[in-house]
Amino acid sequence: MATFSPFVELRQYTLRPGTRDTMIELFDREFVETQEAVGMKIIGQFRDLGDPNRFVWLRGFRDLDARAHSLRAFYEEGLAWKTHRESARATMVDTNDALLLHPARTNSGFALEGASRSSTAPKSLVTATLHSFAGPPGEDQTAYFERNLKPVLTAAGATILAYFVTDPSPNTYPRLPLREGEHAFVWFAHYADHAAALPPLPTWGRTQVLRLAPTARSLLR
Repeated sequence: MATFSPFVELRQYTLRPGTRDTMIELFDREFVETQEAVGMKIIGQFRDLGDPNRFVWLRGFRDLDARAHSLRAFYEEGLAWKTHRESARATMVDTNDALLLHPARTNSGFALEGASRSSTAPKSLVTATLHSFAGPPGEDQTAYFERNLKPVLTAAGATILAYFVTDPSPNTYPRLPLREGEHAFVWFAHYADHAAALPPLPTWGRTQVLRLAPTARSLLR
């Protein structure tokens, strides 16, 4: 199965109260194709159902040199950001909550073949679950997830979309900070409905669960 983006940013933005819909409308209209035109993949963008002031999104890169080139092209040279950055910034409180990830296995990235954007937001739920550890996650953590968590999730009706570990590489575009030096195993699942009950899972590291509603133009939906 073909998967996308050997490197993925998971970005959590804290926005000013009442501005999330404004940000999403602007992002979906102006910042999807314009980022992809300079080599990035906009994988998904979401409303956090647990926090009305949080906007979560994912973008991918083919390698870290390409990341630096694409971000420079978009933020420093691109017309879209130059034109709309003040409107975007007017919604933002904090944009520094970002993790750089790579797939835990060669085939555990996002499979987006045939995925398309829409004009209508779906009713589905995407969860992003982050397990933080004292040291870099490796084969033991990946095997634990596959052995102990995946079967429970699948039995509960979830579809596992992808699973990643934090990438230790230095930030190739320091103008956009990353949460460097952190160690996390991160997995994404899909449920058919926003109101889906998440199955109880074993305690594993320090855990954060994001319940995410895809926007209309999210590829993950």
